[in-house]
Amino acid sequence: MANDSGFIEHLRELLEPLDGVTIKRMFGGHGVFRHGLMFALVINDTFYFKVDDQNRPAFEARELQPWTYTNKAGKLITMPYYQAPEETLDDSDDMCEWAESAYGVALRAKKKAKPKKASATPKSEL
Repeated sequence: MANDSGFIEHLRELLEPLDGVTIKRMFGGHGVFRHGLMFALVINDTFYFKVDDQNRPAFEARELQPWTYTNKAGKLITMPYYQAPEETLDDSDDMCEWAESAYGVALRAKKKAKPKKASATPKSEL
C-alpha cells in the first residue's frame, strides 16, 4: 500500500468539526467511523461515503461511482459506498455536510439490524 498518511491526515482535518470521528486501518485501506459506526472508507487513495436508498440519488445525480471489487471467483461486487464529490476534499464545510448524510446511513443501518437474542438455554430446576 502506498504511503497515504498525508491523505488520511488531510481527511482528519476536514472532518475535525464533527464530534467522534476516528480513522482506522482496515480492508487494505482505512475505515472512517463516527461514534463507532463506519460511515466512509478510503481505498487506493479514494474516499467513499456510505449510501442507502435515501442518499444514493445525490451521488448518482453527480455520476459518482460506487466502490467495486472483483472477488476470488471473478465476480464484480458493488459495495454501498460511493466516491466522495471532489469539492469535499477541499472544503471542510462540504465534507462535513456529506459526512453527516453518510453517518445518517450508518445510523439507519444500525436501527434496521436486529438485536442479538439472549441465550434461550432454560434454567434447570433443582
